[in-house]
Parts: sequence; structure tokens; C-alpha cells
Amino acid sequence: MLAIFESILPVFLLVVLGVFLKRWRLIDRDMWNGLEQLGFFVLFPCLLFTTLAKAEFSGIAAGSVALGSIGSVTLIAALLALAWPLFRAAQVPGASFTSVFQTSTRWNAFIALAIGEKLYGADSLALVALVATLIIIPLNFYNIAVLVWFGGGTRSLRTFAQKIVTNPMIIGSVLGVAINLLEIPIYAPLMQATELVADTSLSLGLIMVGAGLKLADALKPRPLALLPVALKLVFMPLVMTAAAYALGMRGEPLLTIAMGASVPTAMNGYVLAKQMGGDAPLYAAVATLQTIASFFTIPVVLATTAYLAGG
Repeated sequence: MLAIFESILPVFLLVVLGVFLKRWRLIDRDMWNGLEQLGFFVLFPCLLFTTLAKAEFSGIAAGSVALGSIGSVTLIAALLALAWPLFRAAQVPGASFTSVFQTSTRWNAFIALAIGEKLYGADSLALVALVATLIIIPLNFYNIAVLVWFGGGTRSLRTFAQKIVTNPMIIGSVLGVAINLLEIPIYAPLMQATELVADTSLSLGLIMVGAGLKLADALKPRPLALLPVALKLVFMPLVMTAAAYALGMRGEPLLTIAMGASVPTAMNGYVLAKQMGGDAPLYAAVATLQTIASFFTIPVVLATTAYLAGG
């Protein structure tokens, strides 16, 4: 397990660097909002596009990956939705419920892609990107639906549809898969320029993850914040790994699935919480707690899965 811990350490050191850079007075604080938007609208979509456009899917059991990943995310989302009466009985506001829902189901693909590439190489990177593509639409569908319904804003079908079809990560993923499967040629200099943009996305994305953390909120967390930490870092890896194993996945693909399921939540949900009436402070606190805890839980998940992966 020490080897796993040391392998993911560089990834989390970049997150820590982001924490310190955000608080360094020599750097204009207004810069971070621009970087966040750059990552969401340009860097990450370019990474997904280039990875999926060049990926070799022939060695990946796409049907099993799709069934396991989408099925697991849907199961967890359904269980949380069915649990709403319990939250309401405990006098949890709808806005707070949306942040519990989001932080229990969303995953930080920046961290997953970085760890996957560091531990298992290009094949793992392609598998993580494929999983991201498969679950990004249902994840956004479920989370935006919950925000529209419980966030206190207008319950507009038009708003919901607009959020889905204009999501830059969905657009980048769909374009990458389409170009790959249809074997559409891309002008080489254009592809190289896109790859140069994508190459900067992982390291800068990890720094932005750190910059977005709210350490003060994590020092005295609300009791409600601990629930999505357990759901995301323990329950989701258990469900997704069990599903992948049952579908016949073994070796590094199973380890990659387990790793992807065990990363903390994505920071883009915090932006949605602010925009759509969710509990943004609770989201920030949970994201911080999950990121800190995942540094210790990811090696445990991978070490445990390694016993299954060889079977």
C-alpha cells in the first residue's frame, strides 16, 4: 500500500500547491475565477476530446464498462432520491439535500485521470476518459434535475435541457467519441494545438482543485457534511467495484474502475450550487473533507481491490 500511496502523492502535492497559491498575496485573487472558467470551458473538454479521439477501445469491454458505471451511478442516485423523506423528517432543507446529492454522486475526473495515468499509463487514461464520457450525461441529468426540483429556483424544463446540451464536457466527450468511431480525419496542426492545450489541463486542473478548497469550512464541519464523505469515498467504490467484478473485469481495468470511483467530488458542482439555489457552503465543506480524506482512502481501496483484480 505504501507504493500506491507514494504513486498518488504527486497528484495531491499539486492540490496542496493550489491551496497555498490561492492564499499567496502576490497572485491576484481575481485570476482564479478566470482559471476556473478556462478549465471548465476549454482545458478539460480538450483533454476529454483528445483522449477519446485517439483512444484504442478494442481492448476495452465497453458494454461491461457502460453497464457497470452507469448502473452504479444510477443506483446511488436512486437510493439518495428515495431517501429524501428521511432528510425532510430530519429537517434538512432542500438546498442542503442537493449538495449532499451532488457530492455523493459527482467525481473529480481531473484527479481520476491524473492518478490513472500515473499508476497504469495510457490504457488507464483511456478507460477513465471512457467512464467519464459514459456517466457525464446521466450524472448531469440527475444532479441538474435535483437542483431544479429542490434548489428553490424555477422548475423549468427549458433550463434543465439547456444545462445538459450546452455542457462543454459533454460536447467535448461526444465529439471525441464520434471522431474516433467514425474515423474522421483531423487536420494535424489543429489536433496538435488541441493536444497542447490538453497537456496543460491535468496539472493546472489539480492546482485549481486545491485553490477551490475551503479549509476553514472543514475544520468544524456540519454533521450533515460527513454523510456524503462516507457515501462517495466508501459506498460508491464498493458498488462500482462489485459491479465491475460481477461483469468479469479483472486486473488493471478493475483497479482503474475502483480508483475512479474512489476520488472526491468535482468542484464544478459548487458552481452549479451557487447558480441554481443549492447549499454552496455545504458543497465546499464536503469537497474539502473528501479531498483530504481521499488521500488516505484511495490507497486502501486500491489495495483491497488488488486482491480481487488478480482473480
